[in-house]
Amino acid sequence: MSVEGFWAVTVSTPLGTRRTVLELFTRDGALQGISRGEKEHLELQDLRLDGDQLSWYQSITKPIRMNLAFEVVIDGDEMTGTAKGGPMPAAKVSGRREPAAHPA
Repeated sequence: MSVEGFWAVTVSTPLGTRRTVLELFTRDGALQGISRGEKEHLELQDLRLDGDQLSWYQSITKPIRMNLAFEVVIDGDEMTGTAKGGPMPAAKVSGRREPAAHPA
């Protein structure tokens, strides 16, 4: 099953729960993505899919500046995993595929 589409994602961090919508798509033969969060829209960097394992990096600036490394497992319409940023402990990530497109 393709990972392309929209995903409603929750990240449980020490600074509180953050929600974002990931848009995953293929462009020029490469998997790409955008994170549309509560405070900013970001391009996903180094997005990789290996079987059911999906990983990427993103650099947030709000609520604090931090580089985050995500590693999740895709199981049908669900994703679970972690996001790790700097010296902070890994945050729990969960997500569910959304049936309809979200506005940009």
